[in-house]
Order: sequence, then structure tokens, then C-alpha cells
Amino acid sequence: MSITFCLFETALGTGGVAWGGRGILSIQLPEPDAGRVRRRLERHFLGLGLGLGLSAREGPPPPAVQAAITGMTDLLDGQPVDLTAVELDLERVPDFARQVYAVARTIPAGQTLSYGQIAARLGEPRLAREVGQALAQNPFPIVVPCHRVVAAGGRLGGFSAYGGVSTKQRLLEIERANVAWQLPLVP
Repeated sequence: MSITFCLFETALGTGGVAWGGRGILSIQLPEPDAGRVRRRLERHFLGLGLGLGLSAREGPPPPAVQAAITGMTDLLDGQPVDLTAVELDLERVPDFARQVYAVARTIPAGQTLSYGQIAARLGEPRLAREVGQALAQNPFPIVVPCHRVVAAGGRLGGFSAYGGVSTKQRLLEIERANVAWQLPLVP
């Protein structure tokens, strides 16, 4: 299987996206260093490819991937965008995580759900921690908006992407999430 990836510019820096024949395989949240984003994508697929015959190369995005890039870029510019139609390749995603991601994708920009609320929607109200673990492994940030999932009581909770909780907070600020716990960001 061949994997292709590209970098793209956003208001927050350089992001990355990788795809194969079944849809998007991975998204890297934007960060200031484009080389670092490229290396993260390459390392991710080198790790996946061990023993599987996978190779990754940089190339231009096909129309569906370009539409996803445009949507992500617009969202990061503060425009209301619905990314639920973006096709994701979930073949390597465990069943429980797929279910979590499906619920997370229903959260509109500017709104949040707690880990516990997602667990309850899955019929497993005691699995809030497992929901958090699935989201920590989310290979599709922004399209699967894990930044819109918060801890109990409106606390931010964790965020495993570049920049950690500050990035999560910035994404929620861009989306004008109506949350009482937002702190002013340092420029």
C-alpha cells in the first residue's frame, strides 16, 4: 500500500495530512516548524510500515484531500466549517476508538462534550477514562475534533498534540467555544 502526504499552511503554522486509497490516514496539527511536521508524518508511517510493506512519499493531494485541507484551514481561520463528510481510513483504528471518534465528529464547532458524556452516548457511562485514551491516540485531529472533548466540570483535560493543553485552548478559542474556564492566551 502506498501512502502519500503533504504539508499545508494554516493560521497556526504548518499542518500535515497523509492519505491512502481509502481516505485520510493521519493529520498532524499545525506547528511553527514545517520540517518537524514532515518528520512526524514520516516517522508515523515508518512505524506503521514495519513488516507491512508500506511506503510513504510526499505528493500533491487529490481533490477530496484538498477539500479536507481547505476545510481545516478555514476552520483554523475561525470560519464555521463542517468536516463530517471528510473520508477517513479507519482500518487500523480499534472498534471502541471508532465509536468514540464517530461521537466526537458530531460535536459542532464552538461546543464541547465531556469524556463522560461521550461514554454515556456509547452506552458505557463508566468508560470516560477509556474515551480519553482513545482520543489521545486520535490520528485525525481537527476532523475528529478531540479538542472539543473536555474533562468533567468543564476542565480542559489533557491534549496529546503539539503544544498540549495550550493548543486545545487555542482551538476552542478560534471556534468561539462558550466555556467559562478559558484563560487568556499568551501571544
